[in-house]
Amino acid sequence: MIPRAVFDEARLVLVCGSGGTGKTTTAAGAGLAAAREGRRVLVITVDPARRLAQALGLGDSVRNDEHDVDDQAVRASGGCLTVTMLDTKAGWDDLVRRHAPDAASAERVLSNGLYANITSRFVNSHDYIAMERLHDLGRDDRFDLVVVDTPPSRNALDLLDAPRRMREFFSGRLLRWLTLPYRSRALTLASKPFLQIADRLLGARFLSQVAEFFSLLHAMEPGFVRRAADVEATLTKPATRCIVVTAPEPASATEAEFLVAELARRDMHAALVVANKVVPAPRVAHGALAAGGSPWDAIATIVESQQQIASRHAATIARLATMPVPLVVVPRVSAGVGDGGAASGLEAVVAALTASDSPDTNGAGSVSGFDPGD
Repeated sequence: MIPRAVFDEARLVLVCGSGGTGKTTTAAGAGLAAAREGRRVLVITVDPARRLAQALGLGDSVRNDEHDVDDQAVRASGGCLTVTMLDTKAGWDDLVRRHAPDAASAERVLSNGLYANITSRFVNSHDYIAMERLHDLGRDDRFDLVVVDTPPSRNALDLLDAPRRMREFFSGRLLRWLTLPYRSRALTLASKPFLQIADRLLGARFLSQVAEFFSLLHAMEPGFVRRAADVEATLTKPATRCIVVTAPEPASATEAEFLVAELARRDMHAALVVANKVVPAPRVAHGALAAGGSPWDAIATIVESQQQIASRHAATIARLATMPVPLVVVPRVSAGVGDGGAASGLEAVVAALTASDSPDTNGAGSVSGFDPGD
């Protein structure tokens, strides 16, 4: 069964894919499937769209705290499923307290006028804190498995590259230039008139606060760099797996191929490709319906449209099956009303993930969870 093949040796699973492909539902379904097999699973979303709660039918109840999902099959298996969201501010505060040389330095950073602004707007700030949180969760003994719902694919790559960017920032010229006035007494005296003029133009102590903030940040460099290197190493460990989610359309398939290649370039393990919302071929032939005359001709038109979509999807599935990664196909379910539709989509993902492997007719990897004739 695919969840065992993907998850048995996994500690961290990253679910990646372009927007609109059912990535969040797949993350929720992967977590639920593993929990129903007795695993203690945490599913965390780093996607600002925050659709995880809706995918699990929890409404708006999931915030930054941890929320246990009540599922009869999970309880029967002895597993558990917990969901949570990323809290960027709390993550930065914890990081500062952890790496500051002492408590006084930490409080100076936290009380700095630019701290909240910079950490909320700083490029990749959210991404780096996400990776920090995943690093901690990967070592949390309460859970056997952590499943991560990442932002859409190009943003997911920013997420995966955040530890490297943080290391480069601390070793780069920008930080040294920003902190130079604090590290050189002569330069501090020479730049004092300039700072006073800039303060009058930009606001009281603006540049002074900038220099102070980055000087304090520079003091935390050793801890940050070690931690970033550790997070980078975690991403390439065998216990870290990636699921790439796609839709059965050519553009989405191209994005999935790109993502699988980028993960390989980063020495990360793409364990599975999931194709969502695949339309199966209709069971009744269009010609047989059309020959029946009215009212069957109207139904024949609908069947013909489904056949065209199914044919396009089948061609895309054949293309995806040539990738060197096992493929799971999730059939499209009828839209429901309210939470019922979301629940049906979630269960379709779980069913496809837990279906037995069957070899592809072309011999290119394996395809699971879908029969084109369904």
